[in-house]
Amino acid sequence: MPIRTASLRRQIEKNGVRLHLAMTRRARSQGADPPASAQEEALLEERRSLKEARAQRQARAKLPKQKPVRLVKAVKPPRVPKAPKAPKAAKEPREAKATQANKPSRADKLTKKAENLEAAKKAAKKSAKT
Repeated sequence: MPIRTASLRRQIEKNGVRLHLAMTRRARSQGADPPASAQEEALLEERRSLKEARAQRQARAKLPKQKPVRLVKAVKPPRVPKAPKAPKAAKEPREAKATQANKPSRADKLTKKAENLEAAKKAAKKSAKT
């Protein structure tokens, strides 16, 4: 079964702790001279295999990676320039609107108003006489 962890450091560390505990247990119970137990042998073998796997991974990491193949896009045909549009006919100029020059000035309006008042007064006097 493949190891799915990103790094083997933690597994090697845990294995080392278990191996150390097994060795100290054996040393306390039987002394340092007796041969390693089956549990110790299994832990040592597991540790060796973990270190080999780590070395293989590191060697594989140093190898050049296979780069993805870049897809070459199909070359498009060159664009054909469009024919220029025909120029539009010139519009006739608009007629000038009534501007400030055509409007009566304020002074003109006041004089006309005064004239109308005078005319109204005279008309009222004439009608009274008749």
